[in-house]
This record gives sequence, structure tokens and C-alpha cells, in this order.
Amino acid sequence: MTRHETTAAAIAPFGEDIQMIRAQLRRFIETEVKPKGESWEEKGMVPREVLRQMGALGVLGMRYDERYGGAGLDVMSSVMLAEEVGRSTYGGFSATVLVHTDMASPHLENAGTPEQKARWMPGITAGETITAVAVTEPGAGSDVAGMRTRAVQHGSDWVLNGTKMFITNGVHGDLYFVAAKTDPDAKGSRGITMFAIEKGTPGFSVGRALNKTGWLCSDTAELIFEDVRVPAENVLGEVNRGFYAVMKNFRNERIVLGAMACAEAQAAMDMTVDYVKQRRAFGGVLWNKQVVRQRLADCLTRIEAGRQLVYHAARLDAAGVECVREVSMVKAYCGELANSVLYDCVQFHGGMGYMRENPVERMSRDVRVQAIGGGATEVMLEEVAKRM
Repeated sequence: MTRHETTAAAIAPFGEDIQMIRAQLRRFIETEVKPKGESWEEKGMVPREVLRQMGALGVLGMRYDERYGGAGLDVMSSVMLAEEVGRSTYGGFSATVLVHTDMASPHLENAGTPEQKARWMPGITAGETITAVAVTEPGAGSDVAGMRTRAVQHGSDWVLNGTKMFITNGVHGDLYFVAAKTDPDAKGSRGITMFAIEKGTPGFSVGRALNKTGWLCSDTAELIFEDVRVPAENVLGEVNRGFYAVMKNFRNERIVLGAMACAEAQAAMDMTVDYVKQRRAFGGVLWNKQVVRQRLADCLTRIEAGRQLVYHAARLDAAGVECVREVSMVKAYCGELANSVLYDCVQFHGGMGYMRENPVERMSRDVRVQAIGGGATEVMLEEVAKRM
């Protein structure tokens, strides 16, 4: 553990139980993720066995009830998880895990009936049932109100038609939480309902696996729903109240994305500091150049500011305090921060920073989406502005 990590751990709002899980998870990532990540990038997916191992480790259900294999912990366990997977340097691995734990399955935790939870939650915490959330559409990214997917009631069932786009875990997932418009007369964001749809349901298919710039070991898909018949017992939460469920979960999603972004930036900067302390140029090591030291010191300062902003927003969320403004700040600031820091890290690696064999090159591609996914920077700043 670096001096910085020791200092941060001393003041971070993590309990002893979370710190113990962190130590186990870090060892797992060092031995089972980092040495194998490149092969996953080539295959375009994280092997299911790795997710099962993480389930056995107890990190896929830390926020959920012990009766389902969870640990009953609070939002800080999600922050810790995001930090540790972010440190792995493989953004696709991080996305695969965090979408399952903190972006998709919370819809079941927050709105599911006891019967629904008993049916699906044990598999979710064990890594046997991998989840995805399908809200985004080809013509409506951050604009949930522009949703075109429709569900019409037929007897006790619903028949769903539409297309979803950019869905993480979309190709290899097992259980999908899908948003659809159920009240055609409702304006804007009203009249949306969430449905739990299992892979293999007739009419539900993966249109195509998407070829991305980064996050290569995270599978991303277009999903197609053609007259998909969904039984009433698969409705998640209240009919026509799904928009509020989506907005509620955005808080958690944006906090963990901020924590992940800060951890990615920290990992890249640590590698860069090590590099410039060894790299010789113009008669000395790069570290001895004042401009290099100061740029890296500025990066560290901004990373620490982002990390503390994440902790602050997480504390507010844990206390039940309205924190849309702070969470929006987290998403906007940390997403841009990761991009800025990785730009500098590539720059200070020189030509090596542009080589595929260098982790910072891969990370610079991975972090670009941090300013887009989960709420684009501009959308997040508008949320802040509304509350000024």
C-alpha cells in the first residue's frame, strides 16, 4: 500500500468489515484479474467463472440481505468495490461488475417483491445470474423521457416492443431490468414501468454486440424486443412509476462511477510517477523537471478532491439526505477528471504512452466513456444548475 493509500484509508469512511473485504478483493484482483485481463480484452468478455469466484468472495451482494447471500452493508461498500475494480486498470472488467452490483440488480432490491427477490437474488449474489439494466435507446440516451419502447397490457400479461442500445452485460447477461412506456397518454417521463425479463424469453434477442473504443472486455449490446410477452409477476415495482425507480438508482450509479473514475486516475498516475522517476531525457530523469512534478502534483490534488466529493455524496445518500446536486457534481467532475489525468499520463509516457502494450494507453481509451455513460457531463451540470 502506498503512502497515499495509507493516508486515505485512515480517513476514509469505511468500517472494519469493509476494510477486511477490501483486502480480500485486492488480493483477488492482483492474482485473478490483472494477469488475465488482456486475454479478456481479446475475447470481449469477462469469464463467468470469474464472476462466480467474486460471488463466493462475497462482493457481489454486499448491499443485500443476508438471507440471499448478501452482507447487509451500506453505500460505502459499493464505493469500496468501485475503487478496487477501478484500480485493476481494466475498465471493461469494472463495468461488468459494477453494472451487475450497483446499476442493474438494485432495481430488484429497491422495488422487487419478496417472491421476486427469493426467485432471483440468490443467483445474483452468487454470480450465477448476471444482470443488466436496459433504459437507454438509440434515440434517447440521458433523455429517459424520450423513451419509445412500449408495453401494452394483454389480460394479466404485458406485450413489449422496442429496442435498447449500449446495454452493458447485454450479450452475456441472464436477467434484464427493462424500462418501457406503459401509459401512451402520459407526457414526458411519466407512464414508464420496469419489467424483469429473463434471457430466452420468446421475442427477446440480442440484435448485435457493439464494437467499442474501450471497455473491450465488457460486452455491450443492442437489444430487440418483438412482441415479448411478460407475465404480470415480472413487473418490477408500481406500474407507471418506473421513471422514479430509474432516477433513484441513478444516484447510486453515479456515485460508484465517480469512485471508479477516481481510482482509475489514481492507478494511472501511480504508474506515471514510477515511470518519470526512471525515464531519462535531456541529461536527467523526467521527475527532476519542475513542470513534470507540478503537473503530477496537480493531478494528485484533483484526484483527492474528486475522491472526497464521492465520499461526501455517499455519506449524504446513506443518511437519506436529498443529494441530486452533489451526486451530479460527482459524475460531472470525476468523469472529466479521469479523462484529464489520463491525458497527462499518456503525455508523460511519451511514445510509450501511445503503445498498446502500455496500460495507460488502454486506460486512456477506457476512461473516455466516463464523461458520457451514466449521465453525460453536460446533463449533470444542468442538474447542478437547476439547484443553484
